[in-house]
Amino acid sequence: MAAAMESISCSICLDLLKDPVTIPCGHSYCMGCIKDCWDQDDLKDVYSCPQCRQTFTPRPVLKKSTMLAELVETLKKTGLQAATPAHHYAGSGDVACDVCTGRKLKAVKSCLVCLASYCETHLQPHYESPTFKKHKLVKASTQLEENICSHHDKLVEIYCHTDQQFICYLCTMDKHKAHDTVSAESERTERQSQLGEKQKETKQRIQKRQKEIQDVRQAVKSLRRSAQAAVGDSERIFTEMIHLIERKCSEVKELIRAQEKAEVSRAKGLLKQLDQEMAELRRREAELEQLSHTEDNIQFLQSFQALCVPPRSEHLLSITVNQHVFFEDVRKSVAELKSQLGQICSGEIAKISVKVTKVHIVPPSEPRCLPSFDTTQRVASHWNDTSITLE
Repeated sequence: MAAAMESISCSICLDLLKDPVTIPCGHSYCMGCIKDCWDQDDLKDVYSCPQCRQTFTPRPVLKKSTMLAELVETLKKTGLQAATPAHHYAGSGDVACDVCTGRKLKAVKSCLVCLASYCETHLQPHYESPTFKKHKLVKASTQLEENICSHHDKLVEIYCHTDQQFICYLCTMDKHKAHDTVSAESERTERQSQLGEKQKETKQRIQKRQKEIQDVRQAVKSLRRSAQAAVGDSERIFTEMIHLIERKCSEVKELIRAQEKAEVSRAKGLLKQLDQEMAELRRREAELEQLSHTEDNIQFLQSFQALCVPPRSEHLLSITVNQHVFFEDVRKSVAELKSQLGQICSGEIAKISVKVTKVHIVPPSEPRCLPSFDTTQRVASHWNDTSITLE
């Protein structure tokens, strides 16, 4: 089936032959495709086969191949289609084949001599025909114009050491005359060894960085464990401090309440004693008032002598009462303790903050930049037909 498909497919449009024609070399194409192809060669008056590149002069007369047309129709009736997988066609970002007409296939190689890109089918003449033996094939690229000298429209294939730029052979006779020049191939050979050294050096740096990345990640894990432990210990210690302050607060409250209770009890006893004394003094006052109105002199004198005996309460010490200041000194002492604790905490927290800010996985330093390739190193990669990946 694959052989049948190849025999009835046009190698230009890669579709089933339409109005098939066979040219003198034996290859077959759609009449429209080969006409379009040869119309572009009218100025040169030399016509070639897109596949084998055999040339013809004058332009061959095209006649429809009845046998091929019948074969195509027969295969169409049997349901056989020359389908190309969708992923073989050029899409956005792909390099399209310059020879394909209609929907273009992906190019697999570009020719620096032809300045064209080819799909697998249209590339075959470069492999099979001696005419293309010396052509330079590179990875398919859309930037082939960079390989053409902007002054002479010739292929850039020489490197000028004097001006450090790529030139064509006509430039060596013009602006770059007497300059230090070498072929691009020679320069590539020299720079290729340097590129190998740079690859080795870069690989070593990558390995070093990988080790550093591993060390930093391990340090981060250790830092997190240490930070979590420090947070846990800090919470525990501060909680203990809070509990200690709460206990001391309770002790001070108990002392104050005990003293309050004792003084209130003593004051109650004193009030009771004073009330008794007041009752006795009022009784004596009443007796003296009554005596002052007694008319009997004998009775007056007898009663006066008995009432002149001083009462027991007169022997009590005088009482001085503090009306305003009781626990004021205690309040001042507690306030002073708070101030002292605040100062101690502020000082210690400042010390702790300094110690915290000294914790670093890597000491702060100036950022380092990776070295860049110089112009001569870029020369080697410019002429490399494959992309270089540093591993």
